[in-house]
Amino acid sequence: MILDDLLQGIVLLKTVGSADMQIENIQFDSRKVEAGSLFVATKGTAADGHQYITTAIEKGAVAVVCEDLPADQTPNVTYIKVENSSDALGKMASAWYGFPSSKMTLVGVTGTNGKTTIATLLYQLFRKLGHKSGLLSTVCNYVDEVAVEATHTTPDALALNELLAQMVDAGCEYAFMEVSSHSVDQRRIAGLQFDGGIFTNITRDHIDYHLTFENYLKAKKQFFDDLSSEAFALTNADDKNGLVMLQNSKAKKYTYSLRSMADFKTRILEHGFEGMLLDMNDREVNVSFIGKFNASNLSAVFGAAVLLGQDELEVLRIISSLNSVSGRFETLHSPAGFTAIVDYAHTPDALTNVIDTINQILQGNGRLITVVGCGGNRDKGKRPMMAREAVNGSWKAILTSDNPRFEEPQDILNDMLAGLDVVDKAKSLTIVDRREAIRTACALAQPGDVVLVAGKGHEDYQIIKGVKHHFDDKEVVRECF
Repeated sequence: MILDDLLQGIVLLKTVGSADMQIENIQFDSRKVEAGSLFVATKGTAADGHQYITTAIEKGAVAVVCEDLPADQTPNVTYIKVENSSDALGKMASAWYGFPSSKMTLVGVTGTNGKTTIATLLYQLFRKLGHKSGLLSTVCNYVDEVAVEATHTTPDALALNELLAQMVDAGCEYAFMEVSSHSVDQRRIAGLQFDGGIFTNITRDHIDYHLTFENYLKAKKQFFDDLSSEAFALTNADDKNGLVMLQNSKAKKYTYSLRSMADFKTRILEHGFEGMLLDMNDREVNVSFIGKFNASNLSAVFGAAVLLGQDELEVLRIISSLNSVSGRFETLHSPAGFTAIVDYAHTPDALTNVIDTINQILQGNGRLITVVGCGGNRDKGKRPMMAREAVNGSWKAILTSDNPRFEEPQDILNDMLAGLDVVDKAKSLTIVDRREAIRTACALAQPGDVVLVAGKGHEDYQIIKGVKHHFDDKEVVRECF
């Protein structure tokens, strides 16, 4: 493409050289630069691309987009100064791939918990309604029925637009996408045209990145602030910050709720480990999901589908046939008569929701044994909170490793134990080896009990000392069975 065409819609602070030149590709990683590349120098969390401008030019970059012009400029190289390189990258990536988001109906889902479930169920629902659809999620990306491995909740701007372009080429009419707070803050979604946004909830998470809860909240809210007046914004009225998301948004505003009046109201009529009977906008529907949080997720799915013009009764009929997402309250029944539940809950609030749901169903007719850990090189403040939630709601809590990454597993466990008093510690065990922790929980379980294995869900690996090892909670549970 011609550089000048890529720069349409971007505020240029200064241009050195000509923008009337052919660009062979766009790169923000200097290692991938080749002859004819446009290099975008972005300021990341780990490195500043401005440090690699000279390297990029030596490898053949003919143009550079940056926030700070280098003191020494190479002749015959065009330099474009912008206010935010990451924002410019998102918009140029969209232009490079032919504005794919404008050729489909794109819906983004943001919040702390529930993003994967809602986005995945919408994808499954619309495919069952007969529409070719795409999915961008933590677990896996899909271009219609073709799976593409996911490495981030939201990919970088180039990978993201490439996937959306593949969806357009495959004839997809709809795309459903998890939108992480990182992707909003880092402007990975700049240039995308969203037709709808869904807010699930917000609780403490990613404080290691955002530093404060207020910054985390602002990142989520920015997504809704950026929606157009043609889009819809569907929010969870049961979350105390749900309506905050709609403030300043130009989008058409709608709510869903389990507790109060809303555009999409859901009530739980019956529940057990096999599923729930729900009342959704005064119509009863049986679902194979468990728990209030899933009733809330399904309410969002129902609302979004109706707002996208689908028939209510047909949507409810298909919702009754949908199954839980991998690693999200996934129930496994032991031959020995106890139940194991594998769930991705990795925040204090998510863990509390899962534990409360299990106890509501048990009603004292069985014990809950919870296996949980915390990730290394992440928010340390939630570690004692996770331990307290696990102990408070369980007959026995087994504290263990999650993904230690570069931290010592025992140091992480010590941080968790700091949240427990003497009485709490008596209700807990500390087993560093996750496999052994799960085995111990299953050995302790009696008929009617529930073993909750929390924190990793769909993940099939553990990162120890920076090395990725195969580890799947569900596999280990089945071995125990």
